[in-house]
Amino acid sequence: MVLVAVVPKPIIMDEKNQVCKRCVIDSSVPGVTFDQNGICNLCSGYLKNVASIIDKSPKDKQRELNDLIRKVKRNGRGKKYDCIIGVSGGVDSSWALVQMVNLGLRPLAVHLDNGWNSEASQNNIENLVKKLGVDLFTYVINWDEYRVLLQAFLDADVVDIELLADNAILALMYDQAARNRLRYILTGYNTLTEGIPMPEGWNWNKFDKRNIVAIAKQFGNIRIRSFPAIGTIKWFYYHYLRLIQLNPTLNYLQYDKADALITLERDYNYKPYPFKHYESVLTRFYQGYILPEKFGIDKRKIHLSALVLAGQLTRLEALSKLDGIAYPSQEDLDSDKEYFVKKMDWNNSQLEDYIHRPSKRHDEYPSERKFFDFVARIPRLMPYSAQQAFTKLVKSIR
Repeated sequence: MVLVAVVPKPIIMDEKNQVCKRCVIDSSVPGVTFDQNGICNLCSGYLKNVASIIDKSPKDKQRELNDLIRKVKRNGRGKKYDCIIGVSGGVDSSWALVQMVNLGLRPLAVHLDNGWNSEASQNNIENLVKKLGVDLFTYVINWDEYRVLLQAFLDADVVDIELLADNAILALMYDQAARNRLRYILTGYNTLTEGIPMPEGWNWNKFDKRNIVAIAKQFGNIRIRSFPAIGTIKWFYYHYLRLIQLNPTLNYLQYDKADALITLERDYNYKPYPFKHYESVLTRFYQGYILPEKFGIDKRKIHLSALVLAGQLTRLEALSKLDGIAYPSQEDLDSDKEYFVKKMDWNNSQLEDYIHRPSKRHDEYPSERKFFDFVARIPRLMPYSAQQAFTKLVKSIR
């Protein structure tokens, strides 16, 4: 498969609801522009970013994969585990776990239970770890605490209520890596099928602990206790001083989501979900109802477009998946509405009030996003010799 990036001079089109002729991103997506051929700038950016992956020969990919496996095994020598793999019950993380075990690694599977797991995701994880013979570490956040934290985020009217779960699982994986003296966290992220970045304003920096704490204090008057949070300083410590790496494992493999799903269903009794990240009841209600209704955001446009550009879905198939609500049926949506309202101890009027309130930016509350961006750039701003000296110093200290 050869994908060619055509990057003519972009121009902004005024036509309402213009849809890219190569993917399914339309003019409602912030920051999108279209060239004279009707191709969006996000397509061109994606193809440029993934060119190194697409153009890489199978031989080169195999060599890089072998090198990663060798490093992980060497770091895990004499230890019970040699890496951490976060599992959500979704296809990507499940496939990463299967493939790494098949390649001879001894991972500790790490899972965060925030009280919103679907029955299917719990069964998927249980079937996987049992069949693979993998140890599973599940961290259960105190539900009363998590409900108050989530309520605070809903009261704050910010877009990324998933910041809570995403930050917690990152903190948990880094912590388990440090506790087990491991340097490798292997993730189910895949640039080929997830390489289109979310537009500005559709999510938030996942390491912004200060934002979480500030919103929790202002709207929930709660101190974080069982919630495993991570901020900029802790991330810098883990990443640069403990040398713990997050590795997008699926980038090293010839990954086709549809083929992976067939194998998971056949060999591990895996139950699929209708859309990406729908293994969590909260996530599917958030992406399928809250985001479209309150914020005018449909993440399916980004998720499906990446699959189209990766050659794993036709554009017509993607357009058909966008036809209608982001749920298999209205009955499923109504069921999740009822579940959400009951679990949050709301009523239908409170849900309607929340949906129709104006949204607020995350940075209207205290945030460490700019600080994180600055800290993350520090090593890259060093001269190469200084970077080498810094790395050598860290290794000598450890």
